[in-house]
Amino acid sequence: MKQPILDPETLGETIEMALSDHDSFDAIRNLHGLGPDAVKTLMRQNLKSGSYRAWRRRVRAFSDRREVYK
Repeated sequence: MKQPILDPETLGETIEMALSDHDSFDAIRNLHGLGPDAVKTLMRQNLKSGSYRAWRRRVRAFSDRREVYK
């Protein structure tokens, strides 16, 4: 999957939104045009491996408890 090239400001904002518990993948898609798979790939490329795994665990745990989350 080819990733769009994002400027540093947009990249930082996208990562911040993905790390936030208050912004969903739909909000990221509406603002930046990146779907869930693209966001996960972006996060994998820009976070340390342990940070990425912790983020995925948190997203997965929240989505199991809430009907609408990320």
